[in-house]
Amino acid sequence: MSGPEPVELHVVSDSTGETAARVVDAVEAQFPGQEFEVVRHPRIAAVEDVHLAAARARGRRAVVLFTLVEPELRELMRALCKRYRLHYCDLLGHPIEAVARVSGSPATHRPGARTVLDSSYFKRIAAIEFAVRYDDGAGAQQLQEADIVLVGVSRSSKTPLSMYLAYLGYKTANVPIVKGIEPPKELAKLDPAKVVGLTIDAEALAAIRGERARGMGGGGRYADLAEIYDELEYAAAVHKRLGCPVIEVSNLAIEETARRIVRLVEERRLRAETPA
Repeated sequence: MSGPEPVELHVVSDSTGETAARVVDAVEAQFPGQEFEVVRHPRIAAVEDVHLAAARARGRRAVVLFTLVEPELRELMRALCKRYRLHYCDLLGHPIEAVARVSGSPATHRPGARTVLDSSYFKRIAAIEFAVRYDDGAGAQQLQEADIVLVGVSRSSKTPLSMYLAYLGYKTANVPIVKGIEPPKELAKLDPAKVVGLTIDAEALAAIRGERARGMGGGGRYADLAEIYDELEYAAAVHKRLGCPVIEVSNLAIEETARRIVRLVEERRLRAETPA
């Protein structure tokens, strides 16, 4: 018996759609057992383009995510989504309107406005490159360079969290905990303020791993509940040895987990730097 048809995520933009695509990535990470199909509609420039994009999603298991800065096109997309009973998310419209009201200044309504190449932009790019390079335990010798180091078992959201934190400008590395394998010795030498442990409910983890294993045509002990309990127990011992705070990620969105991580790291760093 075939599974349910995938949920279509329609990314509609008057530019390349990269802003919406990043949101889509974060959303997909929260539904590891759900199959998605991303349908991109870039360079929307006319009323006809909006009608075509909405018609493509009509009658489907679809969510429309759009970044349209031109008010006429934005309002038309909202109206069509309501008419066709499509779930939608206006990613730019509401923020633009809110800032305009508070500031008293109108938005430029310029599609694809260039990113400001300031120091924060280059910091974010460097952090993203760092997170990619030191994902899943790679380059343990360079852990000292990280702003944040995440430590947890497989499928505890280490990679998506690393990428999201990097987008916020934090150089983030992550180290997997594997039962029976000693973590890299460099981990114990780090400033404890930058280390955060991740854990997850055993049954939730078994479901996530089971779905992944089936998708890869495998199974075995990777998704076995008894094995997972042992693995989480071993991870808890490692976290205790490191003396790091631990966040339970089972029911948290990536954004909320990231906020808690940043708050923990900044508070611990501040305490370490404040004279007694």
